[in-house]
Amino acid sequence: MVAQEVRPVAAPPKARRRRRGDGRAAALYLAPAGILLAAMLAYPIYQLVLISFYDYGQPQATGNAPLVFLGFANYTDLLSQVQFWTVLGKTVGFAAACVVGSLVVGTGLAVLASRVRSLPRTLLFLAALGAWSTPAIAGSYVWLFLFDTDFGLVNEVLSGIGLPFEHHSWTFGTIGAFGLVAAEVIWCSFPFVLVTMYAGIKGVPDEVLEASSLDGASVWRTTWSIVLPMVRPLLMIATVQSIIWDFKVFTQIYVMTNGGGVAGRNLVLNVYAYQQAFAGQEYGLGSAIGVVMTLLLLSVTGLYVRSQRRSAAWL
Repeated sequence: MVAQEVRPVAAPPKARRRRRGDGRAAALYLAPAGILLAAMLAYPIYQLVLISFYDYGQPQATGNAPLVFLGFANYTDLLSQVQFWTVLGKTVGFAAACVVGSLVVGTGLAVLASRVRSLPRTLLFLAALGAWSTPAIAGSYVWLFLFDTDFGLVNEVLSGIGLPFEHHSWTFGTIGAFGLVAAEVIWCSFPFVLVTMYAGIKGVPDEVLEASSLDGASVWRTTWSIVLPMVRPLLMIATVQSIIWDFKVFTQIYVMTNGGGVAGRNLVLNVYAYQQAFAGQEYGLGSAIGVVMTLLLLSVTGLYVRSQRRSAAWL
């Protein structure tokens, strides 16, 4: 018997024309927002890149000294600093902890919200939206008050049950301070994941869930093997959004660690750039840090788009 070669069946011409038409329609719908975003971002990014190539300090900013073109000297200086690589490693670790925490908490609560009655679900969403709408600086001070060394409620409760947390400083040590800030970041960012994943879970057909129930699948097995794969595109969106937000955290770190912690032990790239540009008056070096951060985030976004193109959800 001679095996016959199986060739993939090409899509009908009408389907290809319909797909191209849908793409053009989507591009037209997105064009106004794209033009607005380009107008708002193009000039600031251009200035950021331009300043990074110059010796640009306070004298140059006030016009008391001429600009000196340095080329890639700011980038060479930055990449040769041990502190930059230390801060970059801490930033990646801190952002990873915040992203994982936000995804776990948000997705877990989304699954819970899809299985409870309307009243507890409404209360859950109101509490989550309250955390989401709280300004970052206000939320940071609230958390600082709760974990205050002398008057914090957390220390009072923990010491009241016999644990050695009386007058404990949560912001002195590197790990403790990063953990406290990460908890606050997760608290104010998990609602986005909750709302996104809840919408995806509610979009799963009831017939699929009923079939898994009839087959004897447990809630955990249904969630892990059926629901999560079907909401994978939304999970990817929530992941990339969380990476972008958490990688460039500034307010929480700056407020809760008093500008980066003792001797800069809790610096992240955004606070490090601020210190170099404004405290050190080296705007060129600070701009170089901003360009490096932008490139890192663009690379993450590029990987996301590439993975989406390969997934079935893209088609």
